[in-house]
Amino acid sequence: MMNEHTQAATVRRSDSHMVTMLLFRLLPAQILLAAVGTVNGIVSGLFAGNFVGESAMSAIGLYGPIRLLMNALSALLFGGATILCGRYLGRNQQEKMQDLFSLDLFLAGVSGMLFCLFIASVSFFHLSAFLIPDDAVRSVFEHYLLGQAVGVLPFFLGKQLSAFLSMGNRLKLTTAASLLMIAVNALLNLLFVTLLHWGAFGTALACSLGYWAFFALQAQAFLKKNASLHLTFRKLTWRESGQIVKIGLPGSVSDIYQSLLGLIVNALILAYVGSAGLSAYAASDSILCFFWSIPAGMLAVSRMLLSISFGEEDRQTLTDVMRNMFRRFVPLMFTLSAVMILLAVPFTRQFYRDPQAPVYLMTVRAFQILPLSMPLSVICMHFVCYGQVSDKQALVHLLSALDGFGCIALFTALLIPRLGMNGVYLANVLNGVVTLMTCLLYSVLKNRRLPRNVEELMVIPDDFGVAESDRMDLTVRSMEEVVLVSERIQTFCLDKGLDKRRSALAGLAMEEMAGNVVRHGFPKDQKKHSVDIRVVYQKGGLRLRIRDDCRPFDPAERKNLTDPSDPASNIGIRLVFQIAEDVEYQYILGLNVLTIQI
Repeated sequence: MMNEHTQAATVRRSDSHMVTMLLFRLLPAQILLAAVGTVNGIVSGLFAGNFVGESAMSAIGLYGPIRLLMNALSALLFGGATILCGRYLGRNQQEKMQDLFSLDLFLAGVSGMLFCLFIASVSFFHLSAFLIPDDAVRSVFEHYLLGQAVGVLPFFLGKQLSAFLSMGNRLKLTTAASLLMIAVNALLNLLFVTLLHWGAFGTALACSLGYWAFFALQAQAFLKKNASLHLTFRKLTWRESGQIVKIGLPGSVSDIYQSLLGLIVNALILAYVGSAGLSAYAASDSILCFFWSIPAGMLAVSRMLLSISFGEEDRQTLTDVMRNMFRRFVPLMFTLSAVMILLAVPFTRQFYRDPQAPVYLMTVRAFQILPLSMPLSVICMHFVCYGQVSDKQALVHLLSALDGFGCIALFTALLIPRLGMNGVYLANVLNGVVTLMTCLLYSVLKNRRLPRNVEELMVIPDDFGVAESDRMDLTVRSMEEVVLVSERIQTFCLDKGLDKRRSALAGLAMEEMAGNVVRHGFPKDQKKHSVDIRVVYQKGGLRLRIRDDCRPFDPAERKNLTDPSDPASNIGIRLVFQIAEDVEYQYILGLNVLTIQI
């Protein structure tokens, strides 16, 4: 028999393995969701560069800060709502999640309409004149704005629906909606730009109508009678608005800073390089934004797990998520960065064909330098997200200010007079170095020494969650392992001073539920499954949690079902509900989670 240290190490590896598998199972859909807007940007950029002209690419570049500002407000809403809902899910407060869903959509709808009016006003009343001295570029930009205004409302609403569908593990629907949006955008670009010759307006309008398709397909899931979440304005908890803003603001501040940064960088490029530099920056950004959707997807998955883990006070999963970021996400981004650098010339030729043109060389350099900043940004993004979840406001605001504004603006202003566009690109890489050192310095100052492990780097408070000695984790993969569950749980409970009756009931309950999953859940498909069991002793109470990655199964729906021909059917489930003080079931991120209070 393995000793306790070896058993603990095995448990940690097993639990970490489930976190890793969950992260990578959710990752493709989240990347696709993050890539939706960027794919539209690529499509728009390709049609603008090849069928409209360089001025259209400049218009897309000028629209960038506005797009970032919209992203900021949208991120504030769905970021705050997602983290808050994650906490409610961790505590099994379903009613609060329903109220929050309606409130979030209401706020998103109002925000979308206000932004639509703002963008349309800039176009109709020529309000961009004081920012753009070139009349030709300004005219194209204002036509582009008019087309974009049509899609602002579904942009905001679609983002919120995607977040809630992801939390409900409705990834197939969000994936289908994303693909539909891309297809609509591409087909309408062919119609509006190549056939009808509507120029920049046609490119923007095609993108906007794609957003409407994206929103409409997702909305169907919430209009069904049996939908777990539905829109209602009868009971909006307005005080939750403050919570959404408070939690979501630190994460969206980065986008707000990015919007201000875009205005400053655009002005510096026009002043020191000219419209060719702006066109090169826009062309490279349209491609690189697609690759940026990969760390954005990584962050979306991590955010959900971090928020739920924080609600459960699950110290181990918190650290496992960050370990996965360092061990898997960062190396993956280094590999992708190398690929992007090797493809610099082919990427450039999608927009510009003349190697002698200044815009061509500036675009190649962008693809060769900017990807180096991506792996470093993955680390910063995760620490900002963790700071949001754990209410480390000082860290979040500091990193957001540096990453989204301070470093890039400062380094660009210092380097662009001497290095031209290369100075802009290098500023992004230096920004990543500074933010990484800031995360390390924060940990050093809080711990008063160099961090020795991930927990110390994250500065997790000592009193967060339960001590390892008051928690036992088991992983079950077969019926042979199920028979050992009861004995080990009883031993743990007795060691904690619980009476024999409660100890025996705890062991019996977990053995019955784990055996039920292995017998009925594992054979449903050809995938490898496992059951994670956690026993927590806290304040004299005993809380049991069993989690598996099989198909959805709510024991409460079975406890009252009997088969006249088989009186013993579902007897194990009925027994658990009889001996437990409280039983709660949730289906979170593709996992069945059953919590039992003995």
